[in-house]
Amino acid sequence: MRVVVLQGDTVHDADTGQVVPLKPEPSAITIGSFDGLHVGHRKIIGSMIDKARQDSLRSVVVTFDPHPRLVLERGLECQVELLTTFDEKVAHFRTMQVDLLFVIRFDREFSRKSSADFIRDVLVRMLGARQVTVGYDHGFGSDRSGSGKTLRQLGEEHGFGVEVVGEVIVDGSPVSSTRVRHLLVEGRIREANVCLGSPYIISGYVVKGNKLGRQLGFPTANIELTDRCKQLPAHGVYAARVTIGGRDWPVMMNIGRRPTVEKDGSVTVEAHIVGFSGELYGTVLVLQLLDFIRPEQRFNSIDELKAQLLVDQKKAELYLK
Repeated sequence: MRVVVLQGDTVHDADTGQVVPLKPEPSAITIGSFDGLHVGHRKIIGSMIDKARQDSLRSVVVTFDPHPRLVLERGLECQVELLTTFDEKVAHFRTMQVDLLFVIRFDREFSRKSSADFIRDVLVRMLGARQVTVGYDHGFGSDRSGSGKTLRQLGEEHGFGVEVVGEVIVDGSPVSSTRVRHLLVEGRIREANVCLGSPYIISGYVVKGNKLGRQLGFPTANIELTDRCKQLPAHGVYAARVTIGGRDWPVMMNIGRRPTVEKDGSVTVEAHIVGFSGELYGTVLVLQLLDFIRPEQRFNSIDELKAQLLVDQKKAELYLK
């Protein structure tokens, strides 16, 4: 999969940063932020890829970085908590066998582009759209003014077909990024994973900590998130897995403030990789959350905490057996 970035009027290679020529080529295209890449998003992308193969077109995903809401909404530093970081999203797209990932560097200037200009300038002239696939609730252009109806009108004008893909229902309700966020906030990780179609991922650099876990007999990798706006699930202990050196390892993961050992501590993400011994500092771990074991709690003593951690570890190990 080729990954390029549009910044202003210039297209760059995502890996090298070099300016690259990009000629329009008959393409099937889908557009969206695709935060979380949940089963609804996958249905849209899958439909686009099917159309591309059927009509011998290039398959193209057009997405945005940063997330438009981080640019457009004023207030807190992270106006939206991201289900997928940019790197996580790219990794997902690679598994879907997309030909071209076209990333638009989103800023306020680009946000002022009308839906008609966006379609004409980007999808038609730059990419060569012959088929455009979007979700039922998709909006594009300035103030999300472009709808499926607008898209069909522009398709007739510019000579591309349009498919609007319906919602995906899971357990009686439509799947959306907002629904997944609510499930994560409540620690309902298994239900979130069903909506996502794969385990929720937390990725980050392994950094040095105070080695308290090692003193307790449960050494942990301290995770520094690769994106400060990444959404964390409810505080507590989780069963997870991580792949290191081509092998899957069970993980007992803690997210929270460690109230037994710290008063008013900051939120940390720690991963005890069961059975692993080795140097991980500076590496990026991609942790797949599988289930919620228990909420965060304050214990009366260190011995009581250690006894509970042993129980938690045994539960975490079960997920890889």
